[in-house]
Amino acid sequence: QVQLVESGGGLVQAGGSLRLSCAASGRTFSRYGMGWFRQAPGKEREFVAAISPSGGITRYADSVKGRFTISKDNAKNTVYMQMNSLKPEDTAVYYCAATGKIATKQYEYDYWGQGTQVTVSS
Repeated sequence: QVQLVESGGGLVQAGGSLRLSCAASGRTFSRYGMGWFRQAPGKEREFVAAISPSGGITRYADSVKGRFTISKDNAKNTVYMQMNSLKPEDTAVYYCAATGKIATKQYEYDYWGQGTQVTVSS
């Protein structure tokens, strides 16, 4: 069982930056690929970024490529997502999730956090 707790969300102006963190419980964090997903009001949850268990491979949605960076610190059991050049359309609840590989589909993930709100004002 893995428990995930996100933090770092908040209100930021367009063009600003935020760094999300997701802390995981358990001793086997290094075996998990991690992902970030987001859900905007009235929309379905969508893939944002993913990272392999070792941290050596990453994947991004086209909408965030070049602006968001996912990273993983296995020593701290934490995955991060640095979000730069934020846009109002990035406003959503952001969720981290864990799986046994690198993955971009929601059904491939076994564990989910409770989410953290990111609001970007124009």
